[in-house]
Amino acid sequence: MQRFTAKRSVQNISASLWRRCISSTSQTAAAPVKDSDEFLARLPPFDYTPPPYTGPSADAILNKRKEFLSPSMFCLYRKPLNIVDGKMQYLFDESGRRYLDAFAGIAVVNCGHCHPDVVEPVINQIKRLQHPTVLYLNHAIADFSEALASKLPGDLKVVFFTNSGTEANELALMMAKLYTGCQDIVSIRNGYHGNAAGTMGATAQSMWKFNVVQTGTHHAVNPDPYRGVFGSDGEKYARDLQELIQYGTTGHIAGFICEAIQGVGGIVELAPGYLSAAYDIVKKAGGLFIADEVQSGFARTGNFWGFEAHNVVPDIVTMAKGIGNGFPLGAVVTTPEIAGVLTRRCYFNTFGGNAVSSTAGLAVLNVIEKEKLQENASMVGSYLKGKLNQLKEKHEIIGDVRGRGLMLGVELVSDRKLKTPATAETLHIMDQMKELGVLVGKGGYFGNVFRITPPLCFTKDDADYLVEAMDYSMSKM
Repeated sequence: MQRFTAKRSVQNISASLWRRCISSTSQTAAAPVKDSDEFLARLPPFDYTPPPYTGPSADAILNKRKEFLSPSMFCLYRKPLNIVDGKMQYLFDESGRRYLDAFAGIAVVNCGHCHPDVVEPVINQIKRLQHPTVLYLNHAIADFSEALASKLPGDLKVVFFTNSGTEANELALMMAKLYTGCQDIVSIRNGYHGNAAGTMGATAQSMWKFNVVQTGTHHAVNPDPYRGVFGSDGEKYARDLQELIQYGTTGHIAGFICEAIQGVGGIVELAPGYLSAAYDIVKKAGGLFIADEVQSGFARTGNFWGFEAHNVVPDIVTMAKGIGNGFPLGAVVTTPEIAGVLTRRCYFNTFGGNAVSSTAGLAVLNVIEKEKLQENASMVGSYLKGKLNQLKEKHEIIGDVRGRGLMLGVELVSDRKLKTPATAETLHIMDQMKELGVLVGKGGYFGNVFRITPPLCFTKDDADYLVEAMDYSMSKM
């Protein structure tokens, strides 16, 4: 295999460089695949043809974005896609071309695009009542909160609705501080928890942190089995957490927040034994254990919640993304005792628990159960992970395959021994795969990890096609 080279700095990566990496606009981006039409003919059959698109072109939309939207917004791919239609695990561009969606709107569309059992109740709710405000009674928010609480263990049964994961995590951090009377929060390096004041402090990647005051947050060493300083030794990482609390705080903390699998950070699983040991350490320090399930929740990992694989019961669980299958919805679930801290003042969220979003959320829970999407995520995810590991044996550029269920990561390196991030190569292969009709995400601090988080209706045939496209794209480098 010819090596695709580019100069890079492994030590640091600026926000502007990272944005260029993710938008795939560099001169080294892939050219169109010559035999893509022949390859696309092998896409698994799918009985849906979108109606003709009559809207503005991709170029016209891009020009409007440049003129009227924030310059911080970026697009994936050398030639941005104009996605106009979606059905289950497939997306369609303005020409009607079909793409296998292995990103699901950043781990959002768990039930599949435009699932009829989500769309229909939402339409019916919109026709009857859109936004009554939670100051009035309405069954939608009550029914959804009851169903959601039933999915959580122990005394986790009080729900606060928000509009996003950032809002949910902000609320959780505030509640932890109020309940404990402490101000120190501990999170893990490489984690991502949002982009508001408190959550930006808890986030531990420089490209997501603006130069504003961020105080009271301490970042423990990341228990990363692939790149971490202690490898897969969860106990050693836990000792670092213990020492961080002993030497960096008063010895008492408000809370500890972490993802069971780091999403933005590159689908990083935590070292075995770490989370259960961390739980004990945090509780002894008087802190609350906050599980950030924004990306790993709602059956994506093969468990309903990511934390379930670690045998811990959090004090607070935050969620968003997959909760609404694309509707703006987030939530914080905690115990009645902890929830009581918000009665000390007035807490209110205008759109949290909106009737339409609540209807969508309840529909999502029903679809996951009815169609056994948790079981499918486990089965197809294990199958796909096995196929990706086989691909790793064939291609030296694959340094690591990791994740659980349908939350998988493939890290690319130009040198397996040194684990040199293959950032430019990742862009090249990603563009090639797009030409072959497969859409994947990308993450990790160096932008060299494929994030594979498809809708949970993904099939083994879909998995086979994804692996074929990745294999072909790597072989042509």
